[in-house]
Amino acid sequence: MPKVKTKSGAKKRFTLTGSGKVKRKHAYKSHILTKKSTKRKRNLTHAGLVSSADMNRVQQMLNI
Repeated sequence: MPKVKTKSGAKKRFTLTGSGKVKRKHAYKSHILTKKSTKRKRNLTHAGLVSSADMNRVQQMLNI
């Protein structure tokens, strides 16, 4: 039986916390930032957690 590979894209985008939750970055923070308010850009800076609805898919991609 061969080893199961993790998805490279998921490996770069998600990190595990100590309690087993999955951290993620917010989208819409890479370009066309002039029309976005300072408050909106600041709130997008903070990392979020993957929602429980998406958790199974993310864990499958990361082979957790």
